[in-house]
Amino acid sequence: MSTTGLTWFKSSYSGDSSGDCVEVAVCPSATIHVRDSKNSRGPQLALSPSAWAGFILDLSGPRSTA
Repeated sequence: MSTTGLTWFKSSYSGDSSGDCVEVAVCPSATIHVRDSKNSRGPQLALSPSAWAGFILDLSGPRSTA
């Protein structure tokens, strides 16, 4: 599947100074694509909606201090 027509975005919490960001795009087939914002032609992850939801839930959960 071609991903050239996707509209990519990054979090509003991402600053422009560090460049350490990921970009996300939602494909019409509901697949969520993730890539490194510094390398737009590099590899991408393609996630199902449930995998994406689990990823976001894990990131927003409590942090371990161990």
